[in-house]
Amino acid sequence: MDTAPASHLAMLFQQRKELATQRRRIERAHCLAVLDHIAASIRRTCPEAAYVNFAYYGNSRTLDLLGVLGGQPSPLGACPWLWGGRDEGHPLAELADQIKRDVETALAPTRSPAWAMVRRDGVSDGNSWLLELPPPDRAARIAQLVREHHPEATALIVDGRPAGGRILEVVEGISDDGTENRTRRRRWTPECEEVLRRLVAQIFAVPALAERHLMPIDDLYTHPYDSTPGHLVRLMRLPPVA
Repeated sequence: MDTAPASHLAMLFQQRKELATQRRRIERAHCLAVLDHIAASIRRTCPEAAYVNFAYYGNSRTLDLLGVLGGQPSPLGACPWLWGGRDEGHPLAELADQIKRDVETALAPTRSPAWAMVRRDGVSDGNSWLLELPPPDRAARIAQLVREHHPEATALIVDGRPAGGRILEVVEGISDDGTENRTRRRRWTPECEEVLRRLVAQIFAVPALAERHLMPIDDLYTHPYDSTPGHLVRLMRLPPVA
C-alpha cells in the first residue's frame, strides 16, 4: 500500500493548522493595532477621552457612532460627554468616519481582544455600548495599578496561554540571600484583577510589546495552578512609574 498520499495529506493538515494559528495571532495583533491607532488620533484632539460610545448591530457587525466620553469621575458617577456624534462643530467631527471604520475593524473578528474592552453603557437602556480606549503605554499602566497595592513590586510572573493575561506572582525585590521575593497573594480587588488581566493579555497579543516587555523564565519554574507542560510563562519587568 502506498503511504505517500496519506503522509502528504497529514503534512498539509499540519501546515494548515499552523497557518490558521498564525492567522489568528496576527488578527488579534491587528485588531489591537487598529485600536491603538484610533485612540492616539482621538487623544491628539481630545486628550481626556476615555471611551467611544456606539450602537452595535450584530447581524451585520456594523455600528453607529454615538460619541466620545471621558473617564468616570467616581464609581457612581456617569462618564461625561466630550463629543456627540451629531455635533459637527467639534474637532472630533472630522474624525467621525475614521473612528467608526476603525472601531468596526477592531471588533469585526468574533474573538477580537478588543471585545474585552467593551461594556454596556450603564446609563442607557437601549443599544448603547462603551469601548474603553487602551492606555498609551500598557506596561506603565500595569505598573501603576500593581504598585497601588504592592509598592515594592519590580516584576510580574504572567501566563499567556490562549485565555491570556493571568498574573501568577508578584516579584517584590530581592531578599538578603539574592533570591527574588515572590508572592501569590495579590492585594488588588477583583475589578483591578480584570483590568490587569486584560492589559497583560494585550501585551502577549502584540509581538512588539511581547518582545519588549516579556522575558523567558527558568524552565524549572513550577506553575502554581497547572501541571500541564507547555504553558507559556514569562517574566514581565515593571517600568518605573513617573
